[in-house]
Amino acid sequence: MEIISRRARIASVARKLRRENKTIGFVPTMGALHKGHISLIEQARQMADAVVVSIFVNPIQFNDKEDFQKYPRDLMADATILSEYQVDYIFAPSEEEIYNEGFSTYVYVEGLSDIFEGASRPGHFRGVATIVTILFNLIRPDFAFFGQKDAQQVAVVKRLTKDLGFDTEIVVMPTVREETGLAMSSRNERLTKEQREKASVIYRSLCEAKKAFDSGERNVFVLENLIREELAKEPLAKIDYVAVVENESFKPLEKITEGTKAIALVAVNFAGVRLIDNLLLS
Repeated sequence: MEIISRRARIASVARKLRRENKTIGFVPTMGALHKGHISLIEQARQMADAVVVSIFVNPIQFNDKEDFQKYPRDLMADATILSEYQVDYIFAPSEEEIYNEGFSTYVYVEGLSDIFEGASRPGHFRGVATIVTILFNLIRPDFAFFGQKDAQQVAVVKRLTKDLGFDTEIVVMPTVREETGLAMSSRNERLTKEQREKASVIYRSLCEAKKAFDSGERNVFVLENLIREELAKEPLAKIDYVAVVENESFKPLEKITEGTKAIALVAVNFAGVRLIDNLLLS
């Protein structure tokens, strides 16, 4: 396993792999690795000849400087974990390596970037789209792996991949959860054990909507209310948004009709930590 910090080096490695007709599986991360990341890496290992994992805490996707400063960083700990999963290359550049002096080019996916997470975190998806574009340009992966937990991010990445003509297949893996059902996230580390157990109400609320959908309920207002009612049972959960939308466009729905792919979305501020989750209904 090689740890690479320079853009020129990772681009050179990627060109060499392509000349050797080897497929590249790419897992972009911000470090603080957990089992959710590992599930992506294991899938990449199965599908590609070479696996590249990036570790870069991207400053331009944080609209809160304090949140950026608090984000955990431990490259050596992450590298130790990755060494156990046959990762070939870690790309861990500095901020200056990615955003050189005078950097002024950004990627913005209209529509998808302005709603839900985009409305709550202005500029977040511009930062995501920009760093993904830079990384895809450098590595040119055959496959890129993302988790279903960040459903809106997945939709943004799929859109830019199609619009900008990247020859990369976006592979979306199921959300990995703790025993309580709480979606795994580096942010969970900010919660106490008791708070993490209570935060399982987020997943339970989504399951209420899923059960109702499976029983025949198609009215979105009813499904959203079921989620809100379950969340209201936990005083620590302060709702940012609850919504049931079309899975790829994220357009609002009134009723889930035959053939519509619907997803239930939740964002809450839980004991001062912002948590998101979602569940595919159809």
